[in-house]
Amino acid sequence: MKITAVVATKYGGPDVVSLIDTELVEPISGQVLVEVRAAATNPIDYKFFSGHYGDDPSKLPMRLGLEVAGVVLATVGEVTGPSAPLHVGDEVIVYPAPGGYATAVVTDAELAVAKPQNMSFEEASGLMLCGTTAIHALRAASVRAGNTVLINGASGGVGLMAVQIAVADGARVIATASTTQHELLRSLGAEPVVYGGGLLERIRELAPDGVDAAIDLIGTDEAGDVSVALVADHSRLATIVGSGKGARLGMQALGMGPNADPGVAIRSAARLDLVRRVEEGSLKVFVDATFALADAGDALRDLAQGHSHGKIVLIP
Repeated sequence: MKITAVVATKYGGPDVVSLIDTELVEPISGQVLVEVRAAATNPIDYKFFSGHYGDDPSKLPMRLGLEVAGVVLATVGEVTGPSAPLHVGDEVIVYPAPGGYATAVVTDAELAVAKPQNMSFEEASGLMLCGTTAIHALRAASVRAGNTVLINGASGGVGLMAVQIAVADGARVIATASTTQHELLRSLGAEPVVYGGGLLERIRELAPDGVDAAIDLIGTDEAGDVSVALVADHSRLATIVGSGKGARLGMQALGMGPNADPGVAIRSAARLDLVRRVEEGSLKVFVDATFALADAGDALRDLAQGHSHGKIVLIP
């Protein structure tokens, strides 16, 4: 089957990204063919082809993308996903979906979760990576009902998920963000505070009884220092930014970086939890912009600038 896909032809910036026609490997037993209706972009996508994780020429041309939402086009025999049997015509979210910037993907059935009916394909494509990362961070910091948690960088993709999940689970959330995002964060149940000089004092004034846990999603010196100063039990500090000061100060490092905990089991189990939360109405994905698949370079350029606060999604 011929498909159209986005590849990086060399290591570098968004200009190395192009569209190709290629042959899709046919599905085998236990796999499904999924027509991609939307593919979410993520900063890690950019890191792969920018050379952040190395510049091995044998990996070129490099297919891009990690999460998609779409419709099952074909199955090989009877197959069952994490939640239910899969059939032609089912709407699904596939994560992880390597090479997901494409018109179609083949995936193991266990990676295809039923899409909530109250989500668009664009929203659904951006649910899993940020959502599972948020749940991993909250679990690592042992955030529970009645706790006060500080979320540094709360207006990004992972931050918006973490805020919603923590609030729904009964925690009090203090969220650092630029003032332009405070109204949104308040609407989600968080108490926003602005970055910059005096942050520690502002948080202490807001939470005189202390902060139980903190999550660093931005890796700035300020985020690391303030988190360590506020949380007495340093086992309840977690960061997803392996190169940030938080990791150097001893916060739990999560994700793909050196010596970080990838949280594979936690993130895998979190997929159905995320779907449940969406269906119950306590969690939503914010889509900042959509681009045609042919404009993937422009989408990644916007992504790399770091100014978006919702998902940037490709539409095949």
